[in-house]
Amino acid sequence: MAAELAIFGWSALPTLRRFRHEHERLREDEQAGVALAVEYGSPFAAQLARTASALKRPVGDVERVVQEWMFDRPCKWMERFVRQGLIAEIRDFRARGGKTALVSDYPASRKIEAIGLRSLFDVVVANGEDEGPKRLKPDPEGYLRAAARLKVEPARCLIIGDRDDADGGAARAGNMAFRLV
Repeated sequence: MAAELAIFGWSALPTLRRFRHEHERLREDEQAGVALAVEYGSPFAAQLARTASALKRPVGDVERVVQEWMFDRPCKWMERFVRQGLIAEIRDFRARGGKTALVSDYPASRKIEAIGLRSLFDVVVANGEDEGPKRLKPDPEGYLRAAARLKVEPARCLIIGDRDDADGGAARAGNMAFRLV
């Protein structure tokens, strides 16, 4: 994917960098008490709007670049980078009757469908999708929403994530266990 971006997407790089920067700024703003989802509808919409404003470009242009380079093009490469050991653990957990959810600060349904893993999750709670959280991690809203939809008490949940500051912080704030991968 990096080679494809370097060869075909060099003009998209400033937009993608700014989009990622705005994600971290949104996280900081939310932790400072600024409620952006009220104004924009979701943190993802706020991220798009703030990126467009910073770059002085129409939101639709930014959204097209983000869609192509963060969601459309990566789908064909993602299956190669799936953590097979972790997927095996999730399958085993589900085979023993466990319930699972995927909670993401970005739209996620299309990606997990593209890699053939949608059936591993009873619930998907993703920013920028229907019924997604109105706040980014480390706010526990997304995890608490997933637990409620699964009908599982938060204290009985294990959150598996790749960022202690975001995933771990949200898990702790929601009274859930956390495992860093």
